[in-house]
Amino acid sequence: MSTDQYPPPPYGAALLPDDPTMIGGFWLDGRLSARPSGITFLAHGAGASANDEPVMLIMLSQGASEDAAARDRLAGEVNKMHADTVIARGGEGQDEGRLASKFRPESDEPIPTDDVPMAPWVALAYDGSVDAIAEADRVLRSVDLSSTPPLGAERGPGFQLPWISRTLPGNWRRWTLPWPGRRDRSSWVTILVSWLMMLVLAALALLIVILLFQMPLPPSGGSGGDGSGSPSMQDTSSGTSSQSGTPEDSGGHDSPTQSASMISPTTGTASEGEPSRNENLWIHD
Repeated sequence: MSTDQYPPPPYGAALLPDDPTMIGGFWLDGRLSARPSGITFLAHGAGASANDEPVMLIMLSQGASEDAAARDRLAGEVNKMHADTVIARGGEGQDEGRLASKFRPESDEPIPTDDVPMAPWVALAYDGSVDAIAEADRVLRSVDLSSTPPLGAERGPGFQLPWISRTLPGNWRRWTLPWPGRRDRSSWVTILVSWLMMLVLAALALLIVILLFQMPLPPSGGSGGDGSGSPSMQDTSSGTSSQSGTPEDSGGHDSPTQSASMISPTTGTASEGEPSRNENLWIHD
């Protein structure tokens, strides 16, 4: 094995806890190089047939991915490459230019919770040589302008990009697997069955309401309407007035017609129970 070849993967530096596990359908295996503008990962395709074909995935850092000028510089470098060198590309601002057909959209990505753009990335063909890693380093140097020569003599304070210290990986897709969901339309049978079920449920609810309103009300209980044997005060008073024990003449007979009286012989008031005997109403011969 020559000195400019790497052993089979996994090799290179290990992934850090802040590194993503999957970018654009490529599983990341390790780090090849890193600069303030981005990181170069060793990766392989998600398909089983692509495990033997590693790729070199360049991803911008957190600071560079939020800079529109840095994203444009990466897109310009990618569009100048050979079509066979670029395997795929993605992220914010990478869907334009000569190699826009290599762009992989995140169509099933859920709506993000913030306005941070997705970090641009590009997957390049990798043959395991140091020259390939040097090419990735050249691309990242063009993004952070470290490879750009000065236009004149250096005077005044030094220039530094405002995001140069934000070297963590940029925003990436947190859910690495395809987002669950169906893309096909429902057939007319499914729609018809759903409408029939809705109609049946509506009819059942209407029937329950009708039955509830047709139920008879329970009888209201009362003290005088249940046919009990206790006479009311009105009946007692009326009976008292109609059954008074005043004597009256009838057909010239000496004995007056008497009716059952409820008047007490002592108090003269009506009383309940059996009629009491009134001695004044008895006429002796």
